[in-house]
Amino acid sequence: MATIINGKELAQEIRTNLKKDVEELRNNGIIPKLAVIMVGSDKASEVYVRNKSKACNEIGIEFEEFLEDSSITQKELLDLIDNLNEREDVHGILLQSPIPDHLNIREAFNRISAKKDVDGFNPINVGKLVIGEDAFISCTPYGIMKMLEAYNIPVEGKRAVVIGRSNIVGKPVSQCLLNKNATVTICHSKTENIKEIVKEADIIVAAVGKPKFVTEDMVKKGAVVIDVGINRNEDGKLVGDVDFEHVEPKASYITPVPGGVGPMTVAMLMNNVVKATKQ
Repeated sequence: MATIINGKELAQEIRTNLKKDVEELRNNGIIPKLAVIMVGSDKASEVYVRNKSKACNEIGIEFEEFLEDSSITQKELLDLIDNLNEREDVHGILLQSPIPDHLNIREAFNRISAKKDVDGFNPINVGKLVIGEDAFISCTPYGIMKMLEAYNIPVEGKRAVVIGRSNIVGKPVSQCLLNKNATVTICHSKTENIKEIVKEADIIVAAVGKPKFVTEDMVKKGAVVIDVGINRNEDGKLVGDVDFEHVEPKASYITPVPGGVGPMTVAMLMNNVVKATKQ
């Protein structure tokens, strides 16, 4: 039986500590502020933004929302980002994805000042992560590393397999694990013999976006399994990228869905806003 990594509990602990940091900043006349830009109306995005707003309120971070019509032009979006970059009262800027297809999200992310890039998507922060310098790290990978640390799970010298190569999770978490001296393999849709590769892993990070993709026969006994997936099954229930029910008896540690990686992502965003404010 695996130890269940309780992301909800750990995230709450982090938020409680951050609240003390924010109180200290406020006592010195500094009020941390996060600006969130949302373009168009995406139901899932609305839920995420609401969760971020609630977390800010709980910790004492000011939250300013910019709800833009889906007809906004690229120039108008970039002008808004420029304006927020220049505002001294704004410490963190977040552009909620997805955004409408006619807009260039990469250009928009690149435009957010590296000093206010609390999502860790600006190329300067990505580059700093790669060369091992202090940077804002993308919140989900950062949350995963905090989980491994909190549960004293050794990373150095271990074989880690990351399934998925997105710029938001797969690539940065691979780099984080590499920076902690793991031997890292990245698998993706073009990987051959994926089952054999995953089966050799001491640490599996599943970030592929396919329900129950990681099955019991892909996991060696005693592996640590981190499930980043958030999918809905036919019954509308939330399920991860891992077949939890069958994998859990083989794993040494495993994250549930929900209540695993998700709450940690929001906690690390709050952490990055406080860090940006202090800097």
